[in-house]
Formats: sequence, C-alpha cells, structure tokens
Amino acid sequence: MKTSLRALLAVGASAALVLTSGAASWASTAASTGASGGAAAPARPIPAFKAPKIFGTSFQPDPKHDFTKGIHSRHDGILRGQITLIRGAVAEYEPIKWKKDTHTEGYFVGPPEGDVMAYASPVAKDVVFLSAFGCKATMSQMTVSRSTGLGAKRCDRSVLLKRHKKQGQPSLITVYKGEIVKVQEIYTP
Repeated sequence: MKTSLRALLAVGASAALVLTSGAASWASTAASTGASGGAAAPARPIPAFKAPKIFGTSFQPDPKHDFTKGIHSRHDGILRGQITLIRGAVAEYEPIKWKKDTHTEGYFVGPPEGDVMAYASPVAKDVVFLSAFGCKATMSQMTVSRSTGLGAKRCDRSVLLKRHKKQGQPSLITVYKGEIVKVQEIYTP
C-alpha cells in the first residue's frame, strides 16, 4: 500500500488542528472525571441541578417563565417532560406528570388540550442522550438502570433527533443556558 507525502501531511495537519482546538483539554477532563469503557464525557460541564421525582403526580412549575411571550426556552434545570416536535435542531417540549390508573400502574400525561404550557430550545451539538431502549431505531433493546428506571446507554445526537421526532418518550430534559444539554429517557412498562 503506497502512502503519499501529501496524505501524511494532511493527516498530521488535521491531528494538530484537533489538538489545538481543545480536544487535549477535553481528554484530560475526561480522564480526571473517570470516563472509561467507551463512554465519552460531556464536552462541557453540566451543573448538578436537582432532579424532579421521576413519577411525580403534578406538573413542575417554572414561575419565572412567561407563557404569554410565545414559545421559548425553559429556565435552567431539569424538567420531567416529553419532546412533542422537532424542527431542524430545535425541540418543542412540555412537562408531564404521572397519572395512576386502575387497570395498570399508570402512565404519563401532558397538559390538557389548549394549555399553553410548552417550551422550545435548540438541542446542543454536544447533548448527552441516555437511552432506555438502546441506540437502534427499533428500540428493541432495554438499556435501563435497574436502580432508577432511567436510560443508561449513551447514544448519538442523531439518534435522539430521529427517535423523538417520530415519537416522544417521557424523559428528564436538562436545559442549560437556553439549550437542551441532556435527555435521559424514563422507562415505562
């Protein structure tokens, strides 16, 4: 196999570009936080927001949000919610709550029809997506933490956009600085 000098120079130049663009600092951060086993650490730190009850029976309030000013991003924090629409890289989402049922354990419901309780935020390029159903389109593999009932398999941003564009899944949606930076699916039997 012949390797031309031009190809070697191109590879060397691209490696230098990657190292000078912050990948080295990201790698040292990932090493210091203990990222291993193929799971990549987030490119930017996400603050430790207080998570809501996974099966909470009331909608989470956002007292600072003015719903009369049109649909826009929620304030920083974690919302128990569901993505309802994806346009390009912007996701519309709404809060959800657990409703107990007489025939089953229960199910998640959104706000009643006509309620304007909805948000829209861009999905960050480096979003952390933790799936409860694996990274394939068929959603046939369970990848759930047995202790929490939350998704544990990290998947690409493209999987998040494709899956939630077709059918939103109940999730914990973390918003930081106006962007969705983490989506962790909730497993519901």
